[in-house]
Amino acid sequence: MDETLAATASPGAERARLAKVLAALYKGVLYRDDSEDIWNDMLELQPRVRDHFAAIGLSLFIVEAEGFAYVRYPQSGPEIEDEEGFEMPRLVAKRPLTYQTSLLLALLRKRLAEFEAGGEGMRLIISRDEILDMISIFLPESGDEAKIKDAMEKNINRIRDMGFIRQLKNQTNVYEVRGIIKAFVDAEWLGVFEKRLGEYRLMSSLGAISDEE
Repeated sequence: MDETLAATASPGAERARLAKVLAALYKGVLYRDDSEDIWNDMLELQPRVRDHFAAIGLSLFIVEAEGFAYVRYPQSGPEIEDEEGFEMPRLVAKRPLTYQTSLLLALLRKRLAEFEAGGEGMRLIISRDEILDMISIFLPESGDEAKIKDAMEKNINRIRDMGFIRQLKNQTNVYEVRGIIKAFVDAEWLGVFEKRLGEYRLMSSLGAISDEE
């Protein structure tokens, strides 16, 4: 057997591949475009990957059509019970999103839905200025525009760090809206989107949305 093939087929090599897949998923969303080798290893080693995460109460979700995968708890609540009723503690505490961050995610999800329905292309590319313009109409009027803009910059950076948008290489403040956003802002949420926007507008008019929310 060829030495390269033998090394690839060895238990040690497979453990190394599995370790890379697990590490990538622990860090966040795994995208096929970002690391095709790790993506292919994940698909090949999928039963072992699922077993590993199931042992700690997590489920693996793969969306091959969109080219991304991630792990999350299968249901809400402080603890998850396994088949025998044993309560499995959460590895990461849930952190609620701020009002402005939630609004920004919803607006981007709606924009992505419109983009896909219009068949305008494969990737939704949007600039930071477009994002700021899109959300500015829902923010309370304030004399301190610099403070508001700074708060929104932080929200944009937050959703970038969460993996919902990706800054394009060699382009300042230009982003791709990533498909993972559809897994977290689903069709049911979009179904009541207009009602929620009405709530945002009302809160904005009452000055109830602060720069820190």
